[in-house]
Amino acid sequence: MAIKREDKYIIDKNQEVSLGKASSWKFKILKAFPAFKYRNYRLFFYGQLISLTGTWLQIVALGWLVLKLTNSAFWVGTVAALGMLPILIFGVFAGVVVDRFNKKFLLYLTQVFPMIFALTLGVLTILNVINLTEIIILAFLAGVVSALDNPARQAFVVDMVEKKDLASAIALNSVTFNASRVIGPGMAGFLISIIGLGGTFIVNGLSFIAVIIALFFIHAKKHALSLHPHPLAALKEGISYSITHPAIKELLLLSIVTSIFGWSYTTLLPVIVQNIYNKDASVLGFLYSSIGLGALFAAYIVSVYAKKIKPLDLIILGNLIFIISVFFFTFTKSYIIAVPILFMAGLGLITQFSMINTTIQHIVADKIRGRVMSIYILTVLGMFPIGNFQIGILAQHFGSYFAIRFGIIVVFIFSLIMIFRRNKIGKKIDQSFI
Repeated sequence: MAIKREDKYIIDKNQEVSLGKASSWKFKILKAFPAFKYRNYRLFFYGQLISLTGTWLQIVALGWLVLKLTNSAFWVGTVAALGMLPILIFGVFAGVVVDRFNKKFLLYLTQVFPMIFALTLGVLTILNVINLTEIIILAFLAGVVSALDNPARQAFVVDMVEKKDLASAIALNSVTFNASRVIGPGMAGFLISIIGLGGTFIVNGLSFIAVIIALFFIHAKKHALSLHPHPLAALKEGISYSITHPAIKELLLLSIVTSIFGWSYTTLLPVIVQNIYNKDASVLGFLYSSIGLGALFAAYIVSVYAKKIKPLDLIILGNLIFIISVFFFTFTKSYIIAVPILFMAGLGLITQFSMINTTIQHIVADKIRGRVMSIYILTVLGMFPIGNFQIGILAQHFGSYFAIRFGIIVVFIFSLIMIFRRNKIGKKIDQSFI
């Protein structure tokens, strides 16, 4: 059948890829990950993948630099914690900023400043004048920017894809994070040996250019300007909305409990590898990679099945897979057995969090999206310091496996409460997907 001139114009101008012209493998990818239909999202995805790989280069290199300067595990952990602490302190306030300003402009800022920090760190390291104080300052400043970047990035997704493909886009966001987590550490070891720690920091700084270029070519939706209340009133509105909405409140509570008592198990992996498996850092990297690969598979599951399975059912399923996997992990004595178990743990955890993110984004109104997403980021990333603190104390007094089991039992108890309240919560959630 011939295509009319006006129809051809629509196909050419639409951001979605013409499936009729796509090859077989492209069609399969688009069917599994429909967010790739959108040119804007494809640009953002590739830019983020490059930049986040650079971020993992810096995470590895920074740990080595701190250890080299101090020979102290305490300072390695402290510097890492300082990079996350601003999310706990400023995360909610960042949401007010995201709702007031153009998200694309904010994302420009959140790429430029970390690039400057990374390049500064690289130059100081190459000149051999870097010290612990400067590292702490740069780590904290990068954490402040990250507190703004995370909700801005999450809220920006809705401006690039239609809501019906939101689950796919959010799942692909987890692909960029976890693919970079698999690729980055390996590249870091190679680069550190070839160009040194300072050169590795420089490479990370340059990786931000990929996102900046992508943002330049992205033409996102423009939202009508609206009047904003006083910042404190706006903050109160965001918090009040989040804790009074019956579905969002329950999902945020699940995120908090899982982040503090469940996800914190990864903190003890180095101890388990060294003291229980009697292996070295190479095995630790292998276990982290297995978690990352499980998370990548979770992205596929969410993208394909988010429209076929009720959101709350998929959240509960992911949560139960995570709980069962981590519980069985605490009985392993061999890393070979732990690898497939941790693969399933990564799959379950990211399935849960991707669907929670998707569900909240479906429910929340655009005018308050930034504030609500900043609270969600707080419940996921901002709880890390608290989770690491509690599991560290328990592990010190009762052992690593006991500490992990205790946490996973707490998560399981909360999950049972959600299952019993499933019908009530599910109705509210299902309405947002209609």
